[in-house]
Amino acid sequence: MFTNTYLPHVGGVARSVDTLCSGLRRRGHKVLVIAPTFKGHEEDTPGVMRVPALKHMGNSDYSMPIPLSRSIQDEIDAFGPDIVHSHHPFLLGHTALRVAATCGVPLVYTYHTRYDIYVRQFVDSQRLWPDLVRNLANGYANLADAIIAPSQSMKDLLLRQEVRSPISVIPTGIDTERFAKGNCAGNHKRPGLTKEDVVVGHLGRLTAEKNLDFLFAAAVRFLEENPKAQFIFAGDGPMRAEMTARLDKDPVRPRMHFLGPKEGDDVVAFYSAIDVFAFASISETQGLVVAEALASGVPVVALDASGVRDALRHCASCVQLGADASPEAFAAALFGFAGRSTDQIEKDRIAARAGAEPYSIAAMLENVEALYAQVSEVARSEDQQRRSEWERILEGLAAEVDMLENLFRAVGITLLPRARGALR
Repeated sequence: MFTNTYLPHVGGVARSVDTLCSGLRRRGHKVLVIAPTFKGHEEDTPGVMRVPALKHMGNSDYSMPIPLSRSIQDEIDAFGPDIVHSHHPFLLGHTALRVAATCGVPLVYTYHTRYDIYVRQFVDSQRLWPDLVRNLANGYANLADAIIAPSQSMKDLLLRQEVRSPISVIPTGIDTERFAKGNCAGNHKRPGLTKEDVVVGHLGRLTAEKNLDFLFAAAVRFLEENPKAQFIFAGDGPMRAEMTARLDKDPVRPRMHFLGPKEGDDVVAFYSAIDVFAFASISETQGLVVAEALASGVPVVALDASGVRDALRHCASCVQLGADASPEAFAAALFGFAGRSTDQIEKDRIAARAGAEPYSIAAMLENVEALYAQVSEVARSEDQQRRSEWERILEGLAAEVDMLENLFRAVGITLLPRARGALR
């Protein structure tokens, strides 16, 4: 497994990779994770190789790995992989492509992130850089032997963008039984709250990529219009200090709560403490926290986006607004869950849990194992004989050429239409 983000980093991709690795190990598979160093990570963790990284790039809380291909290759050779699974198209994703080529094994790539949307928080250009990173990511996908899309809407998007490698839809699994143990019907037993209170929550990294400017504005409007309401942000990130500063001396400040990072049983407790989950991100390929909320029996209000759209498709109690909805409309949708009867709360709870059924860990692991077996069988049929060291070198060089071609192709696709427009 090659990933640019891993535990103890708190985020959807890190949790997704850890869930997959832990599940595969329980089923008897050997898994080696190649990931960057990160503040607070444990040294010498079995099954994890850390590579040096630059910490906290720009306004992000990510680490940027510095791939050391020779040391990684030595570790990989000793491990002897049957599959290389990449979770990012850049940085360690490039190393994954090299390793797969030199080891002569298939490369599987999970398309976790809408990079064209994600990059907008770091650059002023509204089109050039988003188009470039999208073309680079899609080009990388076409170099993989198989792609995992976390949702059908994400697969449809990749097909529209002319990604040609085989795509399997495999949502990231969650422990649906564990989340279902939360007592959402008992929310109003919280100290200091009454049945008239409606408590809205959001869980995730507090970063611009999650469209938190929009969600913060909606939360403030929601609290201004509803004196008995409470809003809870669980998680941490660069925007936490900014949001609290904006609320300085604001009358709604006592009713907007910032809980900091939540892990393990605290996550289950968080979902049990809210009446509705608010999610405004439009860059998700799945929206793992949305599935967790549904499994907990908590209805969701969200903006329309790939991935989230799939998660809410079978939840009759959830509300999905258009991607261009206003913060005021979002706040109004949240307040629609105020004053529900006990019977309505139970109906909403059942409807939410029905929407989480496709996201079990067991289903994810079975589908990933089947995909691994499929691509391995194809690889064996194409190369029945042991390759020489010279062939390994040539295949490594071919991988380098493929990555350069992908870079030039992405730049060309991005810039050529602009150049033609300038000549007109």
